[in-house]
Amino acid sequence: MFRGYLRWVVVTLVAIATVINYVDRNALAIMWVEIGPELGMDEFDYARLVMVFMVGYAIGQALFGKIFDMIGTRLGFVLAIVIWSVAIMLHAVTRTFASLAAMRFTLAFGEAGNWPGATKSNAEWFPIRERALAQGIFNSGASLGAVISAPAIALLYLQFGWKATFVIIGVFGFLWLVPWLLIFKAPPDRHPWLSAEEREYILTGQRDESASADEEQVAPGWFEMLRYRQSWSVVASRFFLDPVWWLFVSWLPIYLAATFGFDIKQIGFSAWVPYVGAAAGAIFGGWLARFLLERGRTVNFARKLTITLGGIIMLPALLLTAVASTPLSAILLIAVILFGFQTAIGNIQTLPSDYFSGKSVGSLAGVGGAAAVAGVLITTELIPRITEASFAPAFILGAALVPLAILSVWIFGGRIRPLTTEN
Repeated sequence: MFRGYLRWVVVTLVAIATVINYVDRNALAIMWVEIGPELGMDEFDYARLVMVFMVGYAIGQALFGKIFDMIGTRLGFVLAIVIWSVAIMLHAVTRTFASLAAMRFTLAFGEAGNWPGATKSNAEWFPIRERALAQGIFNSGASLGAVISAPAIALLYLQFGWKATFVIIGVFGFLWLVPWLLIFKAPPDRHPWLSAEEREYILTGQRDESASADEEQVAPGWFEMLRYRQSWSVVASRFFLDPVWWLFVSWLPIYLAATFGFDIKQIGFSAWVPYVGAAAGAIFGGWLARFLLERGRTVNFARKLTITLGGIIMLPALLLTAVASTPLSAILLIAVILFGFQTAIGNIQTLPSDYFSGKSVGSLAGVGGAAAVAGVLITTELIPRITEASFAPAFILGAALVPLAILSVWIFGGRIRPLTTEN
């Protein structure tokens, strides 16, 4: 079954889980203009909820990296999606800030597992030359989820109200478990449906061809890996770059409402457009890295070129968004920003598997995700304070973070290649 392309089925399932992940997390932001006043909350309460979400997300990123390394990818995803699906459904019964904050924390904790899980899954199922493309497909799920969530949540809200909407979208997570448990029976080295040709292609392609046969790729423990400067290239780049993505995930509906007077219907039918750019960037970043590798370029060259190109695309678009005067120009510029972000981030997220092997991959991905959340927490605290007059300072802040993220890869990353006992 799925002879010759089972690995693509697996990454597609992970991408679908990511779609569900983003539909669930975006629901509150899209419906906030109605939920907030009904529950007696304002934008400062919303900012605090975002921070609670990010704290849960940071803890989840750090712990789920280790959880996936301990119990495996199959059960790790089951645990993560059950937690976040139950949490989003319980949003329907919240009445106070405390209860809503508790559900946002739990939702974030579960949803955080999706990212180290995807990085580990791609390291298990794909040879080095295909990992950035697989990560791009996975990341396109985040963008597609954002595209779908705005109109879908708006339509569900208009038809059923916000409480029923939370319950309905929570059901989709449980439905996803059925094909996941049926298809992901085991890792590729012993999966019963995997052909001998595909198994050999995957396993032999997971070794850097430049390494000698007697070199063993290192797999340091959770704390030991932080002694390597290469680990800090992941940690620092995620710390600086991820706040740009979350600026739009968390605040785009609020920005459109505050700047252009959009209501839920207008938000629902316009806020999805920038994420089309994000989806295209996710695929483009993965394709470009694979294109370069297939033509004999090194992993070091392919990763750094693609990551740097993403930053070059983002920086001017962020500055132009700060002075955008119409909804159309703002939305199109944000689409360019998210295209550049996804071009870069997919390759940054493959770095743990470029450097380390085995159980270190999920752990470093989780620590990198936790660092990303730390950056988002800082910017989230600043956003309500610097955007009282307009959102322009937020976009300028994002533009300042982009070169810091790119420099982190160049300065700390060294030559991007597997770290072995010899090097």
